[in-house]
Amino acid sequence: MRPRSGDPWAPYVPDEAMPWDLRRVVHLHRRAGFAATWDELQRDLNDGPEASIDRLLDGTSRSCGIPAGFAAFADGLADRALAAPDSSRLKGWWVYRMLFGPDPLTERLTLIWHGHFATSNLKVNDLSLMRRQNETLRSLCRAPFGRLLHAMLHDPALLVWLDAQENTKGHPNENLARELMELFTLGIGPYSEDDVKQAARALTGWKLVNDEARFVPIRHDAGTKTILGHTCAFDADGLAALLLEHPATSRRLAWRLCHEFLGEGAVESEALDALAEELRAHDLDVGWGVATVLRSRLCFDAANLGRRVASPLDFALGSVRALEMFDPAPSTPVLADWCGRLGQDLFYPPNVGGWPGGRAWITTRSAIGRANLAAALVAGEPVGLGTPFDPIDLAERHGQRHNPAFFAQLLLGTDRLKVPLDELVSARQALARLVASPEAQRI
Repeated sequence: MRPRSGDPWAPYVPDEAMPWDLRRVVHLHRRAGFAATWDELQRDLNDGPEASIDRLLDGTSRSCGIPAGFAAFADGLADRALAAPDSSRLKGWWVYRMLFGPDPLTERLTLIWHGHFATSNLKVNDLSLMRRQNETLRSLCRAPFGRLLHAMLHDPALLVWLDAQENTKGHPNENLARELMELFTLGIGPYSEDDVKQAARALTGWKLVNDEARFVPIRHDAGTKTILGHTCAFDADGLAALLLEHPATSRRLAWRLCHEFLGEGAVESEALDALAEELRAHDLDVGWGVATVLRSRLCFDAANLGRRVASPLDFALGSVRALEMFDPAPSTPVLADWCGRLGQDLFYPPNVGGWPGGRAWITTRSAIGRANLAAALVAGEPVGLGTPFDPIDLAERHGQRHNPAFFAQLLLGTDRLKVPLDELVSARQALARLVASPEAQRI
């Protein structure tokens, strides 16, 4: 889609062609968080885009469904998962944070970086290291990218995942070096096989001691290396600094933000280059980049609405939050299990490239699975709820008892699809069909 002004990242200002309407409010919360309740949507519709985006960026966008003592309870969930140890409980802990935490954008970014620095417990086999990595991603998710990259190069789970302990002087292992260049920074193209070999030498010397990353000088190749045309006695930090200065890294970071917040092919090369240039000027500051993308006219262009295929987590958690399934709430380990069966298994990405996303989320099997999950949410018991969901009660609480388009407006921002609200059984059946509809699979 082509920018409507000379600046492809000009801020969105509502006009006749692109009004601030319910469709765009729903779009904002689906893209930047995990959907919103009716009251939150109405608040933002009234307050306008600037205040609404500010709340998301500030971590104050949620006014509903945040339990008292959220942080302490969440920590307790993680502690119990590690004590068991039980990976399903740890997945449930993160789903709990996404569903009920006050700052959905931070959880969204943590999920993005989990896919970027994709690390699987299938090989790490240590839930405490996986939780520690998750907390690191969360704490640095909006920081300048260099801080996050340096932290990941010393992250115990990632070092195990990419065989860093086997990378020693005289016996380099290229796994970390290759993924560092191909996936974490430069992307395919700007480097050679020899650059990978030399980078592997720079990364030698690290091992885990009592679950902590430790540098052991005797294991490190301190010799001169030539990488990307630069000759130096590079170590891990020096290599990271070199890669962060390369223009390809800022472009890959720009691509990552656009791919996650705007969708597949939503941004032309010229606009991507412009964002990459500005990211370089802002020290690869992720927070600045996220704010620029979310405030942009591109974000709210009609061609970008409903462009992204919803991931299993987008689909499941967005439905739960929009329908205000807070008290009682579904079992978060059960929801995590559903998402895993639909293809997004937290802490177990399929490979070093993470989840492919996009159209790959939808297959014949996953479409049936999503329909089954929609039915399960409405039925209640299959997701850990004691009673079936009552759509008429939710509509009445918001003064929408006689509005058959209420649920389409709530979930999609449109009034084109109807859910009858005159009889409970038919309302449940229609709502399940709406949640499973093709329109609800795109955000």
